[in-house]
Amino acid sequence: MENLLSRITIDPNVCHGKPTVRGLRYPVEFLLELLSSGMTNEEILADYPDLEADDLQTCMDSNSGENKF
Repeated sequence: MENLLSRITIDPNVCHGKPTVRGLRYPVEFLLELLSSGMTNEEILADYPDLEADDLQTCMDSNSGENKF
């Protein structure tokens, strides 16, 4: 849970208060849409080099069970 809280941030001044990855203006919802469209982690990381593999894993973790935003 600590990893989740440190990587996903909510700031009303960033992306209209949607949960984002480390305040980088990448909404969790957007990254999950990329993953569900069939993009691989490697493709996403190549297209968005400021993201880390742990960021994507945290997004997937946040979308399951009790950690949903």
